[in-house]
Amino acid sequence: MKTPALLATAALALALATPAAQAQPARYELDPDHISIGFLVDHVGYAKVLGLFRSARGSYRFDEATGALSDVRIEVETASVFTNQRKRDEHLKGPDFLNSSEFPRMVFTASSAKRTGDRQFEIAGQLELLGKSQPLTLQATWNKSGESPVAGGFGRKPYVMGVSARGSFKRSAYGMNYAVANGWVGDEVPLIIEFEAVRQ
Repeated sequence: MKTPALLATAALALALATPAAQAQPARYELDPDHISIGFLVDHVGYAKVLGLFRSARGSYRFDEATGALSDVRIEVETASVFTNQRKRDEHLKGPDFLNSSEFPRMVFTASSAKRTGDRQFEIAGQLELLGKSQPLTLQATWNKSGESPVAGGFGRKPYVMGVSARGSFKRSAYGMNYAVANGWVGDEVPLIIEFEAVRQ
């Protein structure tokens, strides 16, 4: 009569242990004070204009043990574009380029990523811009993870992950055709993304 009781106890112990053994990926939120999203655009072949977006947010899930990366979402406020020249910035916010009044956000999403090295990832996702969604692949490097030496809210030191990512897209794929045909403004837009994200 003891055998069924022992089997039931063992089954219960296994059921309780299984969720703990399958650790869930942690959720990370991009730190708005430590994010840089920049871009380069060729100007008449003379030089490239360096710009950035000053307002962005996002999140993702990451399992340090397995390297599984998922649920990536980065939202950029298009009206926050800045190239250090006021008239150009206003032009970029207008209908010839970002059309910020009608499309206030540019959004990158990816459901998963491919690990290509010890700390390298290929993130194949979609970039939504000007009401259109097109494929965009980011090559990302996991720079460092650990407890921040700087205390955050309530005096606690957050657990931080640092990432560098690069990618590029053609603006004409989104219907942003201003000065593409005559070559005055480059079509290819390289992206430079650097951020710190806090584990929740």
